[in-house]
Amino acid sequence: MLSRYCRRWVAAFALTCTVSAPSAWAGPDDDTLVVAFQREVVNLDYLYTTSQEHVILSDLTDDRLFDVDTQTNEISPMLATSYTYVDDTTIDVTLREGVHFHSGASFSADDVVYTYNWVLSPDSGTRASGTVSRWLERVEKLGPYQVRFHLKDVYPLALRDMARRIPIRRDGAYQVDGKDDRGAQALRPDGLGPYRVESFEPGQRAVLVRFDNYYAGSPKGRAAIGRIVARTIPDWGTQQAELMSGGVDWAYDMPLDVAQSMAASGRAVHQAGPSLRVSFVVLDAGGVAGPSSLTDLNVRRALNYAVNRKAIAEFLVGGVAQPLFTACHPAQFGCSQDVPHYAYDLNKAKSLLAEAGYKKSEPLELWAYRDRAVAEAVAADLSAAGVNVKLRYGQLASLDRARAEGKIRAYIGSWANGGTADTAMIARVHFGDTDRNLSRNPQVAQFVMDAERTNDKARRTDLYHQALQIIADQAYWIPLYTYSVNYLMSPVLDFPIPPDGLPRLYEARWKQP
Repeated sequence: MLSRYCRRWVAAFALTCTVSAPSAWAGPDDDTLVVAFQREVVNLDYLYTTSQEHVILSDLTDDRLFDVDTQTNEISPMLATSYTYVDDTTIDVTLREGVHFHSGASFSADDVVYTYNWVLSPDSGTRASGTVSRWLERVEKLGPYQVRFHLKDVYPLALRDMARRIPIRRDGAYQVDGKDDRGAQALRPDGLGPYRVESFEPGQRAVLVRFDNYYAGSPKGRAAIGRIVARTIPDWGTQQAELMSGGVDWAYDMPLDVAQSMAASGRAVHQAGPSLRVSFVVLDAGGVAGPSSLTDLNVRRALNYAVNRKAIAEFLVGGVAQPLFTACHPAQFGCSQDVPHYAYDLNKAKSLLAEAGYKKSEPLELWAYRDRAVAEAVAADLSAAGVNVKLRYGQLASLDRARAEGKIRAYIGSWANGGTADTAMIARVHFGDTDRNLSRNPQVAQFVMDAERTNDKARRTDLYHQALQIIADQAYWIPLYTYSVNYLMSPVLDFPIPPDGLPRLYEARWKQP
């Protein structure tokens, strides 16, 4: 079985041009770190964007009230200095003094109140509005450096949402000539982060320079590198050539074969790191798309036994990828591992299909939109068990539309959890009241929602455990694997590998000669 996966490896392609090694990497010479992104960055205002590239840049140019310690998963102050729960739905936050925006304006409570009220406004249209409006009623100024958050209900992730999703904007930042302007911060946000925007060409490059007036005491610390240039280079081959020549110092999310080829050349360093992203197959256990064999528990369990997660994680994903057996990431709070596991067992899969009276004449259309080699491997495994699989590989937009219309019986999903190590981030979306929930089990949905209505950690842990037990026992998903992120970098760059898969470029520094 493993040899079949080994044959899926594609030999790393060779560069068609001859590149001589530079005598010295350009980065340290002019203190400029050049990073490559595959996807375009068209807007620097994270309130109006969602992709990983935008998060990376926002962490450089913006700050939030709180930070999350990636080692302990604990909340720590950033623009705030402390917080107090007045009661379960009221939080008082004391703010840091002596902080300045890149424009030179002083930071105060007015900026926090303005930012959150802008996000809550139905006219703002921010991408963060849905997240915050679920739990926040309003924000009140108590003093020049103190604010009060009034929650709609008990919500244990309030501080975490403040830490990850809401960069603070200057009071009036979205008013231009007396009118609201959603794009006012798109090209050059007036941020509070360790870097300020020097120039920005949407879809091509952003140039950031170290903000010398960045406040002392930030958990980010003072940036070591003076300038960062983020370039959009969609072609992996071009990224590889640029790394070889020294035109790019850092790239991430590289295909494994490309990363290993570069490392073998000695021109770049390859490191693999963990990610909170997970991959899984969602099965139409609730019959959302109409009657099918997937409403039979034995069939769903058979499909779980049929997929060789370990081989996929080891040979197709590589790095630090691990096989997954739960409907969440093991690093997340509340992600119980004490649930039924379905180890790879082809004979068991065939036996359960026979017991269920499965008819091979019934096709199973399996949708997928990324990681094609993995999709093909899953389809091959299911076919080997006797399932009539029709792999439908296409665009995410088409999959989302078909799922919203109730036309999908099975699809391979991927979820990054918003960089948040809490089971709520995956459970509420996939087992709550959304079209992603194809199991439609009201008991599971109740457990998930109840876990978000209590600040009691022990209670939350128990509720998620009960939900995950049912999800695994009823085989609503085929959990596949945790992702591994491939980083390539100049041999003279020191870049700490993040434990959550979110690169923090402000931590990068040049190695001492």
